[in-house]
Amino acid sequence: MINVKNITKVYKSGNVETKVLEGISFNIEAGEFVAIIGPSGSGKSTLMHILGCLDTPTSGQYFFDGKDVSRLSDDELADIRKKKIGFVFQSFNLLPRATVLRNAILPLAYANFPRDKREEIAKAALLSVGLDEKSFNHLSNQISGGEMQRVAIARALVNNPAVIFADEPTGNLDSKTGELIMETFKKLNKEGRTIILITHEKYIAETARRKISLKDGEIVEDVINGSKFVKQIKE
Repeated sequence: MINVKNITKVYKSGNVETKVLEGISFNIEAGEFVAIIGPSGSGKSTLMHILGCLDTPTSGQYFFDGKDVSRLSDDELADIRKKKIGFVFQSFNLLPRATVLRNAILPLAYANFPRDKREEIAKAALLSVGLDEKSFNHLSNQISGGEMQRVAIARALVNNPAVIFADEPTGNLDSKTGELIMETFKKLNKEGRTIILITHEKYIAETARRKISLKDGEIVEDVINGSKFVKQIKE
């Protein structure tokens, strides 16, 4: 599903160049649950933006679902995000004055999905992440943080995306609620969803079956089910 070939990312400010990613290469198959982990400044958020078609690499190639998206236009990238990618963020990004159900419906409206099917699909997604139907008409600012994140996950599911990107999804939650959210991602993965998780927390990364560790813009370790199969540690 994802094929990254020697991508780099360089930011320029005047005459100053800052390398954020340098020579990143890996593949992710459909149905994998992958955690991309690293400290602040390691390049993991930049990598997620590229993988999620929110940005493009400075050099190298990125193939998503068989298509080279490295040099697509902004409109073409937006079309891929709308149809094939779901995002879950640390800050939830819900509309506070909209109901739980309305927040889940919004991606379907943006995608011009048939109006008579939107509510049915949104309700099914909300139920699939463990939300009670009684909460559907509550405003999103009237529910708990854990419930907000479940709404955000349901919103990411409604378009039946090829992959879900979760950027520090437990960062604003207490540890117990965070564990429940990670159980939700594990359940979705068992159902066949491809999950790519961005985190700096080792115990959160342990939830995934595969861990890709970044440091200073490079992959230093790639581990699947406890077996290390890539190691590129700089001397």
